[in-house]
Amino acid sequence: MKINILKNIFSSLFACCLLASCNSKKGSSRELDVFRYNEHYNVATLDPAFARNPPIIWPTNQLFNGLVQQDDSLNIVADIAKSWTISEDTKTYTFTLRDDVVFHKHTQFKTKDSTRKVVASDFVYSFDRLKDVQVASPGSWVLNNVKSYSAVNDTTLVINLDKEFPAFIGLLTMRYCSVVPKEIVEFYGTEFRSHPIGTGPFKFKRWEEGVKLVLRKNENYFETDENGTPLPYLEAVAITFLPDKQSEFLQFAQGNLDMLNSLDPSYKDELLTATGELKGKYKNEVKTISGPFLNTEYLGFFLPSNAEEVRSLALRQAVNYGFDRSKMIKYLRNGIGTPANAGFIPTGLPGYGTPGYEYNPAKARELINAYIKESGNPAPSITIGTNSQYLDICEYIQRELGKLGLTIIIDVMPPSTLRQLKSTGKLDSFRASWIADYPDAENYLSLYYSKNFTPNGPNYTHFKDAYYDRLYEQSFKITDIEKRKVIYQKMDSILISKAPFVTLYYDQVIKFVHKNVTGLTANPQDFLVLKRVKKLATE
Repeated sequence: MKINILKNIFSSLFACCLLASCNSKKGSSRELDVFRYNEHYNVATLDPAFARNPPIIWPTNQLFNGLVQQDDSLNIVADIAKSWTISEDTKTYTFTLRDDVVFHKHTQFKTKDSTRKVVASDFVYSFDRLKDVQVASPGSWVLNNVKSYSAVNDTTLVINLDKEFPAFIGLLTMRYCSVVPKEIVEFYGTEFRSHPIGTGPFKFKRWEEGVKLVLRKNENYFETDENGTPLPYLEAVAITFLPDKQSEFLQFAQGNLDMLNSLDPSYKDELLTATGELKGKYKNEVKTISGPFLNTEYLGFFLPSNAEEVRSLALRQAVNYGFDRSKMIKYLRNGIGTPANAGFIPTGLPGYGTPGYEYNPAKARELINAYIKESGNPAPSITIGTNSQYLDICEYIQRELGKLGLTIIIDVMPPSTLRQLKSTGKLDSFRASWIADYPDAENYLSLYYSKNFTPNGPNYTHFKDAYYDRLYEQSFKITDIEKRKVIYQKMDSILISKAPFVTLYYDQVIKFVHKNVTGLTANPQDFLVLKRVKKLATE
């Protein structure tokens, strides 16, 4: 009763705040020029060589550019490189750079206008830095398959690979591969983290760590819209760091934030219906921006586990059959996401769609009973490690499998502990997610390649299959995406049959914004792209 009363109070408070914000006099030019969002986690650095997670990727995406970038359909398009060619053996990439891209102004450039053009040798320096063991960038792996790179002249960069890797061009869209200026990095040293100079649509202005980060418009940015109007449209970006999601929610309601980028259990039922639609009282002032997100949410099994139940294919398959993913999405996720009734490759990538496990409680019960009869274990159980954010999903699976005769034990732990134990093989089963590093299904299938056993790679389950490994290696030699897709689907079908995981759902990007915000899109890798965003005046 007390919880329901608090929810009702919170709901009423939000509605009042939203109404007040909508009826207040808005639209000053200063307010319209600034896009404001909140980040729950402190940003550790603004150095793109350390852009390993969204809290860092989002601001660095405004500050820096690379050779190429992705559009919202996952196509690789020009950025600082205006064109490129790939050799017949697919091992040599030749990039032709634009000659009108300049770094953000800084007195250390020691030029009349305090800036200079980007040249090919800047990418050589940036890649050298990415590989430098003294820098210790977590993104150094991006260049693992690179044999050499060189600047032929100011506008020509050549990259040679050790072996074929069709997904390589996608790797270059990662923020790790941003261009940085040598003279500024060497001037600041490790303090470049808080004095970033790049080429992006916004430039660094002020950062009070844990409180606020402000970026200002780069007047010398090289991109324009389809009408030739210079980008970006906004004058500034302001990022706050409120750790409490309810506080963030109220700030959004009061009009102090332009975007709400989370769907927290504390307020999801206040905003959305069970099918993921905005509730009526918010439709006039708020809109949702959504689309597929390259993120597979799953349960993983550590196959060399000491637990006999985890080593049992029958029980792993029983878990896959034993709960209704559609019902889980509807009631626990308010319709956000797609039930994962296919393989590990998420919707939106070539290779998606291999038939997986449908809800079949009778089949699950049959498999559990067969295990009990064969093993002589009358009370099988599996322990799942998770953090509190996904406790409701694990509890749902626990209830459903419990009805069928399989006990699920839930071990709740902090996210950092979960990551550590998962990486060291100390969890029999664990809840996890895999967000694409680059837009190719190979990135997902690499989690089950035997040479990628943790801690030397992302194979957390220690799955091993000789035929799967051969197909994985074969895929690197095929550049035709349609032919590669066939191999990917074969690999996914092997994984489904061996069940080293339980796919839960394929995630969805969802952002809540006030209706005066235009130009914000849902990127499948959830990159925040603000260079085309506008804020319109409201009555």
